[in-house]
Amino acid sequence: MDVIAASSWWTSRAWPDPGDPPFLNGVAIVRTLHDPHALMAALGRIEEAFGRTPSARNAPRTLDLDLIAYGREQGDCAGLILPHPRAADRLFVMGPLAEIAPDWRHPSSGETAAELAKRATVGRDARVKFVR
Repeated sequence: MDVIAASSWWTSRAWPDPGDPPFLNGVAIVRTLHDPHALMAALGRIEEAFGRTPSARNAPRTLDLDLIAYGREQGDCAGLILPHPRAADRLFVMGPLAEIAPDWRHPSSGETAAELAKRATVGRDARVKFVR
């Protein structure tokens, strides 16, 4: 797997419970020979290596790696929904993506990352914390 680009680190209040520890977010564009399921399995192994254990949905965690999109793939790919069904609404995802690929187009809507970041409704407090 080759990292093509990586965003700055962004911070935001936790979602959906802002009383939880704040998020630290980033986005990377990678080139891989893995299919989407193998890639998700690899991301899961990385999460485990960083101490993530199974817990309640949206509970605080040491690391949360998501597959936002895989090329132009769309729909239910054997239980894996692509693109990520809620990423377009989250500034803490679209902001970092727009930073490194503002013209990236959402596979379903065709909107750019920059457009999606401007109208994101979740995590509106997301801001750059550390520039790479």
